[in-house]
Amino acid sequence: MAILQLHSLRIENNSRKFTCVAATRASSSSSSSGCLHQSVSTPKSNDFSRLVSKLKSNSLSFALSGTLALSVALSGVGFAEAKVGVNKPELLPKEFTTVIDVAGFLSDGQEKRLAKEIDSIEKDTGFKLRVLAQNYPDTPGLAIKDFWQVDDRTIVFVADPTFGNILNFNVGETVDLDIPRSFWSRLAGKYGNMFYWKEKGEDASVEAAVMAISNCLREPVGANNCAEVK
Repeated sequence: MAILQLHSLRIENNSRKFTCVAATRASSSSSSSGCLHQSVSTPKSNDFSRLVSKLKSNSLSFALSGTLALSVALSGVGFAEAKVGVNKPELLPKEFTTVIDVAGFLSDGQEKRLAKEIDSIEKDTGFKLRVLAQNYPDTPGLAIKDFWQVDDRTIVFVADPTFGNILNFNVGETVDLDIPRSFWSRLAGKYGNMFYWKEKGEDASVEAAVMAISNCLREPVGANNCAEVK
């Protein structure tokens, strides 16, 4: 039986930290993820610092483009080089929007409803939810960082069924402080699993996830906030 696992990535880019959280479906033989998992030891060498900085930048590219990534461990003496993420700004809409659907999962009405809910979330909580629906490699990828001005209060929700579980999240530092990481894995397990979106549709997974995130962000911060995926 497939098991949902949580992979977390904390990276620093342009003086801001992000945590990448994705649910993966794993068996005894293989696993796949929309994020790059790495542990980094603090190097003393300036040259190695630049190398780690470059690798972290590539890691963020992978996370934001929802690609399949490699597991990388940095011990201070060796490294595995990750492939560069997709960057296709030509796939971005001409006007600003909080919902980008290059995969065609959503109807115009669904996009408008989601955008309205996202606007309400931002006004009520100060957190910025952004939704990208894609089928890798047809994605704007890294280009969404500047388009959405991703910062430490931003949640980038990438809906991509390519690797099984359709729900992938990149969570800013401030969001990570308020929302338990277990929430994202439970959310992906409930609405992102292949059985759910194949039966109900990719659009149903996206809409359900946005509403669950909205409910979570509106809960008072405490020991038991977001304990239930609603």
